[in-house]
Amino acid sequence: MSARIRFAILSFAHYHATFWADAINHAPDAELVGIWDDDPGRGEEAAAAYGARFEPHLDRLLAACDAVGITSETSKHADLVEAAAAAGKHILLEKPMATSVAECDRIRAAVQDAGVIFMQNFPKRYDPVNHELVRRVRAGELGDVSLVRVRHGNYHLLQLAERAHTAWFCNPALSGGGALIDEGIHAIDFLLWLLGEPERVFAQISNQTLKLGIEDTALIVLAFPNGALAEISTGNVMVAAESSIEIFGSEGSAALAGVDLASREFVRAPYLKFFRYGEERGAWNGSEAVPYFRQGNFHQQGPLHFLDCIRGGAAPVVSLEDGRKSLVIVEAAYRAARTGQSQLLDFGQDAARRQADA
Repeated sequence: MSARIRFAILSFAHYHATFWADAINHAPDAELVGIWDDDPGRGEEAAAAYGARFEPHLDRLLAACDAVGITSETSKHADLVEAAAAAGKHILLEKPMATSVAECDRIRAAVQDAGVIFMQNFPKRYDPVNHELVRRVRAGELGDVSLVRVRHGNYHLLQLAERAHTAWFCNPALSGGGALIDEGIHAIDFLLWLLGEPERVFAQISNQTLKLGIEDTALIVLAFPNGALAEISTGNVMVAAESSIEIFGSEGSAALAGVDLASREFVRAPYLKFFRYGEERGAWNGSEAVPYFRQGNFHQQGPLHFLDCIRGGAAPVVSLEDGRKSLVIVEAAYRAARTGQSQLLDFGQDAARRQADA
């Protein structure tokens, strides 16, 4: 590998590519050597904006780089991962991993066969407030957790107005679905990180606001083997939504707020607070941790951490298996919404085949 990591971005379909390009351009040990996109106009525009060359031939760009960031339409993830892995390139993949568990298994096979570094991007995993929250819950400071409530959303579809009807992420064939797989999956991954694998899921979805071919609002309930429950409310038509996390345990509670771009002035520091039973009644103790949203560098953390992994200084914060597990839950949640019945979760090797037969 060269002294500087040669990084290429495959597709600017997802707007997170803009943050990744900016992060790579400012990283002292990396360079953005090129951009490929199956939409030449989009690719050329991005290349001009970030001082990189546009390469219309995927194989040529793969031959000229050490690692790739894939921010394409979700339905194209598996094909691009297979191409990059076959060329021996390390891979940073935008969430969600794919549109189905079967595609996740294609990605897993390609990465394992090639032996390359793979990291699934879930920005909540890098945020210092979430790390403190997970650390203190795992240390038992709140006792036995009984309930977690996560609210995570935005109003991106409302911002698009009429363009929402033609945007790729509103086409389920390209995106895999709507708010549940796009926004709810952030909360799903956080709960996997915090509590481990749930055993059952129930969900309801709605496209009441915009009447698109995808859901714009979703509610998800997860049940865990130890009896804990988690509730997720999510959407991309939530005007001024205050993303938040509340955790209730036998010895205390925790609350995190003020982390959503749509509500910057709604909550002020401290953003993360803890309440311990038995201490001064009614007193919440604030943490000094500041969310990356407030620092203005939330989406840049993924590629920067990925560079550390390539250099050998870190293990991926989010693994391939983490990304796959989130898709297992998403698929089951869609089945629950379709059937009106809660679904038992199967994270095993043959889950995709069994779920396809269900």
